Amino acid sequence: MTQVSVIVVAAGRGSRAGKGLPKQYRKVAGKPVLRRTIESFLAVDPAFKIICVIHPDDQDLYLEATKGLELEQRVFGGATRQESVLNGLSGIEHLNPDFVLVHDAARPFASSTVVQGVMDALQEGAQAVVPAVSVVDTLKFVEDNTIKHTVARDNLFAVQTPQGFPFQALLAAHRAVIGQALTDDAAVIEASGGAVTISRGEPTNYKLTSPEDFMKAEKDILMSLADVRVGSGYDVHRFEAGDDVWLCGVKVPFTQSLKGHSDADVGLHALTDAILAAIADGDIGTHFPPSEEKWRGAPSDIFLTFARDRVQQKDGMIAHVSICLICEEPKIGPHKEIMRIRIAELLEIDISRVSVQATTTEKLGFTGRKEGIAAQATATVRLPIGDA
Repeated sequence: MTQVSVIVVAAGRGSRAGKGLPKQYRKVAGKPVLRRTIESFLAVDPAFKIICVIHPDDQDLYLEATKGLELEQRVFGGATRQESVLNGLSGIEHLNPDFVLVHDAARPFASSTVVQGVMDALQEGAQAVVPAVSVVDTLKFVEDNTIKHTVARDNLFAVQTPQGFPFQALLAAHRAVIGQALTDDAAVIEASGGAVTISRGEPTNYKLTSPEDFMKAEKDILMSLADVRVGSGYDVHRFEAGDDVWLCGVKVPFTQSLKGHSDADVGLHALTDAILAAIADGDIGTHFPPSEEKWRGAPSDIFLTFARDRVQQKDGMIAHVSICLICEEPKIGPHKEIMRIRIAELLEIDISRVSVQATTTEKLGFTGRKEGIAAQATATVRLPIGDA
């Protein structure tokens, strides 16, 4: 069976994208660029062995962005991209794969068509393969801000990544050209006398560099998530003896507690059911039966992050959530903002997408009699068209 490794080059600073963070760790539609890039390869073939080359200062960012993914041990980059790739090659030398794909971390939209095109050419015996798109714009040669002449665009191509190679050939070529200033791995092969073949690239496989690129990426992702769903959830818990209540992930001091098999966080329970309803995936009781002792006293964070992960597994995103807590006491107003912050953290979305409200029933019903708390929640989820 053919063994393939993927080196994701993620050691750059990416300052032109703005926002402070290196661009590979900035979020696009709620997910770090680096994670989207890695997941694009795993979607093509989960058997790919993926190694990331990162900057030493970015270890915490890397761990957060790749949480839950099974990857090879990361390595640190060098002073140049060429050194970084060589470090990546050395990091997978023990695997000795048949082929290696080298990819820019800031290209999160490499499709299966692009990746498979590179692989097909390698399987057919190519020494090196680079996806490319033909140049369609008119090109001008400029000096001192003045056009000198028009450049013929016939036979001109813009190259992309992933660039593919037989592993041992690329490793030997990199070691042979140490110290030379080469801009990509295809140039490394060219410098060592090898031939480079092009395969079909795609305009959508663009690199995120400027703030405008990130705006375009956000729009492109949202356009692809055109199946908009709304789910609702409702929960209620009665009071019992105690001195605090858990509401929306926050411990609120009170003269009583809420009774339940778990921590009885009525807000997170309603919200979990709303998210699961939006993707037609049962409810809390389906996935966490109260008959199972292991859920006794469990923090409701577990339930909410489970629902979040179910959306992410469908390549979807949580667009907005709203919770309304219904009670006479305790007073919710002083705790609303910290509740919003906690929910945003758990769902990995911006706080602007989280609403927490509270109301009373004007002393009517069980909440009016201060016997317990109820919660209503809605969740808006965006999924790819055709998702089951």
